[in-house]
Amino acid sequence: MWSYEHSVLTEAAPEAVWRLWADVAGWRAWNADIDGIEVSGPFEVGSEIVMNPAGEQPVRLRLTEVDVPWLFVDEVDLGDILVRTTHRIDAVDAERRRVTYRTEITGSAADELGTQVGPAITADFPDTIGALVRLAEAPASRD
Repeated sequence: MWSYEHSVLTEAAPEAVWRLWADVAGWRAWNADIDGIEVSGPFEVGSEIVMNPAGEQPVRLRLTEVDVPWLFVDEVDLGDILVRTTHRIDAVDAERRRVTYRTEITGSAADELGTQVGPAITADFPDTIGALVRLAEAPASRD
């Protein structure tokens, strides 16, 4: 297994972060690596997201867990490996929350491919989560 996790503290309400997560068409506002994105239906378990990373082939993500407004999990099945990313909000105290993205790569080729694929997938986590949190903290997100 290969894994990587990155977290950012925020004072944004979980609902403000959730609105940005659930608005799949709007992900490009806080994820600079996306050239295009579509979702097959509502933001719920079983829906598929097709994401076009900049300069790469489209990636098909399937939502496997959704817990409004705290968590969602997506998976990409690449045959010999399964890439599972958990997007989670945890309360730290009365004013702050921790937004965490955690990617785990499992499967028969995880030890071999995880070190190749994993860093490419997770390299933008600090920038992406930072941009997400800044947008969620903006006054317009608090309405």
